Amino acid sequence: MMTLPPDNDGLRRALKQLIHAHLARRLIVAAFYIPLLGSAADAAKATDKANDPAGVWLTQSGDARIKVQRCGSALCGRVVWLKEPTDKATGKPQRDDKNADPAQRTRPVMGISLFINMQPAGPNKWAGRIYNADDGKTYESSVTLVSSGTLNVRGCMGTLCAGEDWTR
Repeated sequence: MMTLPPDNDGLRRALKQLIHAHLARRLIVAAFYIPLLGSAADAAKATDKANDPAGVWLTQSGDARIKVQRCGSALCGRVVWLKEPTDKATGKPQRDDKNADPAQRTRPVMGISLFINMQPAGPNKWAGRIYNADDGKTYESSVTLVSSGTLNVRGCMGTLCAGEDWTR
């Protein structure tokens, strides 16, 4: 700030008032725009969420929840909840007893990774393979994020395909 001679008190006061008014206007403008910046960041996060399949999804039948997350450029999907986590006959955790590989039949269904090499195949779409613990088979598959609350999961065997919608 520049120094004024002592005999210009009126000018000094006027200059101080001008500087204070300028700073006050800047503070008012900043006070107005800072919340807007936060709103823009929140909107960007909401858009990211709308385009991000990561999260916990309930299968269409409601018997399992699958945690979907990014694994590099691929998607991973793991069983994190079962409606019936224990085998009624044995009282033990549900096992992957229909798996084509006999060595895998004793592993618990809880924690099984369902998506295999699920790579990006377009906007909000991934393609790879999916393991179905209900029949112990692996199918060609695609996963499409239809909306922030709907994930379409399709499995194909040859030309026959079936799908279901999972919800958050």
